[in-house]
This record gives sequence, C-alpha cells and structure tokens, in this order.
Amino acid sequence: MLVLSGACLAADDQAESGAAAASQGTTSQIPSPATTGEDRRDLVYYPGDTEHIEPLTKKLLSNVWLDQKAIWTSPFHMNRDDAEWWALFGALTAGAVLTDRRTTHIFENSKGQVSWSNNVSNIGAVYTVLPEVAGFYLAGVALDNQKARETGVLGGEALIDGLIVMEVLKEAAGRNRPNNPDKPGYFFQGGASFPSGHAIESWALASVISHEYRDRKWVPWLAYGLSTVVSAARFGARQHYASDLIAGGAMGFFIGRYGVNTHEAHAGHHHGRIAPIVQPGTRTYGVSVSLN
Repeated sequence: MLVLSGACLAADDQAESGAAAASQGTTSQIPSPATTGEDRRDLVYYPGDTEHIEPLTKKLLSNVWLDQKAIWTSPFHMNRDDAEWWALFGALTAGAVLTDRRTTHIFENSKGQVSWSNNVSNIGAVYTVLPEVAGFYLAGVALDNQKARETGVLGGEALIDGLIVMEVLKEAAGRNRPNNPDKPGYFFQGGASFPSGHAIESWALASVISHEYRDRKWVPWLAYGLSTVVSAARFGARQHYASDLIAGGAMGFFIGRYGVNTHEAHAGHHHGRIAPIVQPGTRTYGVSVSLN
C-alpha cells in the first residue's frame, strides 16, 4: 500500500490542473442548495485547500457520524441498483457460508503456509492502512497537491466508517475463526471471524484511491490487486472463511465509494468561508468572507 501511495503521488504531479478542470465539469451538473434545501453535509464539507488539524478533525468526525446514520439506515432507502448489488453479494455470502467447512481445507494449511500468509496479510492491517492515508494527506500538504489531500481525508473517513461497522458486526455475529479448536465456523460463540476486518479496511481504502486516481488506468488494478492479495492471505492464514472475506470486501468497497460519491455530490454546492484579516503593519483589521 505504501508503494501504491508513492506511485499515485508521482503520477499525479503533472495531472493536477487537468483533474481540477475535469472536477469542475463534473460538479456543474449537481443541483445547488437553493433547489435541494439545507444540507448538513455542507456544514462539514472538506475544502480543496489545507485545513488546520482541529477544524479538519471536527469535520471528519461529523462526517463519520452522518455516514454511520446513512449506513445503518441504508436498507430503508436504497435504490433499485443498490438493492441488486446487495442482493448479489448477499447471495454469494450465503452460498459461501454453506460451503465454508469444505473450502477452508482447499489448501494444505501447513505451519509455513499459515505463517507466511499472516505476514502478507499485514498489508491490510489497521496499523498499516492508517499511516497510508496520513501519508497521502501530509504529502498533499507538503506538495500542495489537492488530490492527495482529498485522498487522505476521504480514505481516513472510509477506514473509520469501516472500523465501526466491522466491530459492531463482529460482536453481533460472534463467529469463531477457522483456527478455533472449539466449534470453528459457528456463529454466536463470541468469535471475531465475520466479517473480515482486513478485507473491509483494505477494500475501503482501495475504493477511495481507485476513484480518486481513476484517470490512471493502472491504479485501480494495483489497488484492488493488493486488496485481493490481503483477502487471499487471510484465507491462507486460516483467520477467515471465504464468506467472511466476501462480505468484508463488499462492505469495504461500498463504504469507500459512498464516501467519495457523497463528497463529490456536495462539491458543487456553495460553501462560505469566514476568516479574520489582521495586518498590524498597515493597521488593517477586518473579516474576509468568500463563497466557493
């Protein structure tokens, strides 16, 4: 994942002006607040420039709160296309659950395989992907790269959303891992197998990066390829069943895509900024108001 962030930043150095123009063309079709009414998202919109850590953190947490409300109530307001996708992944997960006891023995499951797979799967661990998004944002600040900053913020939002969903569902499902000596694969036993946290986090971040850098055809292939490697490694390490990984990957992908789509849907709205003007040398004091 660290290799991916460096490659994305290098590829983006010469394309930022073109991306900004494309963004303007995309957002021109988004209705204004005058026609849609007041939207709470406009109050916590991430601007294109660098923000101080305090207001940025407040906006991040506020957006996560709004995300969680939307995620947990999504079954009541999803459209037909979303329903079809969730029905598909629901069917795949259910089918995988029925065959998990057999598919978990596809590999040799030797000590060497399990150890190697555990090491590889660390690519998608929380302690790996969180520094990844921080690196995107800090590099964006240092290089004045708007896309990198946006990727860092939206990636962090997706990871936090995914972490919350993962913890709630793991607690509710209580499924034992394949390597549990007592009732492996059973639900409601206090286990932490379903869904896969590594899959949720890696696919959520890959979804954000792939969307932000979709103008580079190799980026989605690399991002989703690494996420697939993480999922396969968790299976090889006997930490998860196939159904855990299918469910986690689908959830992560849609959580990441929801975050970037929501952000872009509000990019065309007008967002006011108020900043103090203090210039002691010229005895100029006042307030600046700008509408983007």
